[in-house]
Amino acid sequence: MFEKRQLVTPGELLAEGDYMAGENTFPEGGKIYATRIGLFDTNGKAVSVVALSGTYVPQVGDEVVGKVIDVGLYGWLMDIAAPYPGVLHASDVFERSFNPQKDSLTEMFDLGDYVLAQVVSFDRTRDPVLTTRGSGFGKISHGRIIEIVPAKIPRLIGKKGSMVGMLKAETGCQILIGQNGRVLVSGRRREDEELAVLAIKKIEAEAHTRGLTDRVRSLIEERKKTRGEVNG
Repeated sequence: MFEKRQLVTPGELLAEGDYMAGENTFPEGGKIYATRIGLFDTNGKAVSVVALSGTYVPQVGDEVVGKVIDVGLYGWLMDIAAPYPGVLHASDVFERSFNPQKDSLTEMFDLGDYVLAQVVSFDRTRDPVLTTRGSGFGKISHGRIIEIVPAKIPRLIGKKGSMVGMLKAETGCQILIGQNGRVLVSGRRREDEELAVLAIKKIEAEAHTRGLTDRVRSLIEERKKTRGEVNG
């Protein structure tokens, strides 16, 4: 039903007939189904799924932080911490008509640049397509980027943005969160950024526990006291 390395989701029909159920699959009525999100694989008659636990799977509308890994004639290829690279078309970035013979893509985004973008389309037949149109999107020119497990992003944001709002207020940093697990921290001082990063790493490590917001706030306050700062 699928080609190798195609993305499958739990409950999807993978094969029917003379096949054996491998890892992360189950047989039922002569058919084999996926039990986890992952990449389809076959080895002879064995059908399996390579699990993507903790790996980011793009969704349309997601804001992501991508890293330019290739510059082509008509656009950029970006590592978005997913099984598939993101594609950003030059025609989407240049406000005027794009001419590959005259326009230099590296003047916009070069290899190694980080870019805040949005996923505008994705299916199992093509790589995710990105856009930088809209307020706030584009090249990231300052701040620190850290990576956490994408599944922990909702905990970092908190209910109605409560957790990230507290982090911004307590550290004085701007915090942009990519759904792909990359977080941009930008502060006026290096020590403020380091404090925010420390707090974010604590949230990642203890995301499954209760009372986390209070513990993170206490951690920030203690670190600020050691720096001789008065908590306002």
